[in-house]
Amino acid sequence: MNFKGKDIISIRDFSKTEINFILKYAKKMIPYAKGEKTTDILHGKVLSSLFFEPSTRTRLSFESAMNRLNGKIIGFADPTATSQKKGESLADTIRMAEAYSDIIVMRHHLEGAARLAAEFSNVPVINAGDGAGRHPTQCFLDLFTILLEKKKIDGQNVILLGDLKYGRTVHSLAYALALYGAELTFVSPKNLQMPKEIVSECKELGANIQSTSKLDKAIRNADVLYVTRIQKERFPDAEEYNQVVGTYQINNELLNNVNENLIIMHPLPRVTEISPEVDQTDFAVYFKQAFNGVPIRMALLSLLTGETL
Repeated sequence: MNFKGKDIISIRDFSKTEINFILKYAKKMIPYAKGEKTTDILHGKVLSSLFFEPSTRTRLSFESAMNRLNGKIIGFADPTATSQKKGESLADTIRMAEAYSDIIVMRHHLEGAARLAAEFSNVPVINAGDGAGRHPTQCFLDLFTILLEKKKIDGQNVILLGDLKYGRTVHSLAYALALYGAELTFVSPKNLQMPKEIVSECKELGANIQSTSKLDKAIRNADVLYVTRIQKERFPDAEEYNQVVGTYQINNELLNNVNENLIIMHPLPRVTEISPEVDQTDFAVYFKQAFNGVPIRMALLSLLTGETL
């Protein structure tokens, strides 16, 4: 398949066949991501890393991916140190990044910003998260993690837990899992439920969906528990946040009666929603999940530039 020059704005822009191709190609990148092999396929290529919002895993894994492919990185992680502070428009910032690089990765606080950026750029734009909207590369690495840990994605019984209203990771993942025929259970406080349009979209794809605020019963037959943080920074009202923070906590007591092959995922960062005691159990795969961002993003950078192994 030819992905050269393609933007990555939403997981909805990819077919199941295309997703499978990318996941298969990412497997080839694992030894390079671990430093067991080396490659210079992106030698001479430059990545613009434009982060208008804080990030640890996404930004560092993209930079690690580009370095592992022997490319170069320019960019910023503090927009207040750029001409945005002087009033420069997003369109002009993107035009400048396009002039200096071969591919652009951008995280922005406004939903839809990545798609707007793609309209002004002649080099590929990768959405690294746009407000409460989409986070497609996180979705790719989440699917990749499920595939590696469970050997297949199709038909898994998956719980998406926590902030389903503002959580961009679960918005992308719910759609993708519906493509694979997963059994989906949405667990959240009543005022943080999955947006109706996403539920409808998943149902149109044939997904079997249940929604509840009770985790203890839902978790018993789950294959995958995907936990999300209650995101204080997305709430327009601090009081609304205070009412729901700490609603769920995954601890060893809760895990006493679950499927022994359950895996627990989290896009991170976590706050209190997963107790540190869970880290030592076989259920916890969230740190493996974070590493998987490197081979996935290596694969995407390689495919979008047309320089492949």
